Amino acid sequence: MTLTPEILLRGYTIGIFPMAEHRDDAEIFWVDPRHRGIIPLDGFHISRSLRRRLLRCGFEIRVDTAFAEVVDGCADRAETWINAEIREHYIALFDAGYAHSLEIWDGDELVGGVYGVAVGAAFFGESMFSRRRDASKIALAYLVDRLRLARFQLFDTQFLTDHLASLGAIEIPRKAYHDRLDKAIGQAADFLAPPIPAPQDVIQRNTQTS
Repeated sequence: MTLTPEILLRGYTIGIFPMAEHRDDAEIFWVDPRHRGIIPLDGFHISRSLRRRLLRCGFEIRVDTAFAEVVDGCADRAETWINAEIREHYIALFDAGYAHSLEIWDGDELVGGVYGVAVGAAFFGESMFSRRRDASKIALAYLVDRLRLARFQLFDTQFLTDHLASLGAIEIPRKAYHDRLDKAIGQAADFLAPPIPAPQDVIQRNTQTS
């Protein structure tokens, strides 16, 4: 089957996502993990050190201003599952309004970010990168806050890593994930609706319930 942006989007709605073995591998395969990583939107953990970084870093937060550059930043590592075809299809989803990026800027330099796909009230986090200390953690803090404000119901991280677990991510069985997915994609959410908040507001909203 030839992968298209439409097929890619359909894959998300049934709980699967594509990967390549590495950037130079033309073959793409679908993944449906037995256990799925998610970040409960009322369970993101802002540590004292992250709180200090949010207040003092001086970074600018932007949304959807450099999507392709964020994808390229995520692929700029020794091992990556983002090949040229996957990159092309995600940019097509961005152009169609389904994919989004949250970016961390230091002046005119893009120093971190995260991107993913939104369907209904489900957000599928794809990858993130950091060129400054804690930039990816800051991106996730702003992303979780945005998803909560925009009334998303599911934040899928695909896999659970130690880094994500330290921020409140958990792992749930495949069936439980599919149950949550089915409910979330039938609801409405608007990723672009919330304004960029002040860091103290992100901290306050995400420490009241974590």
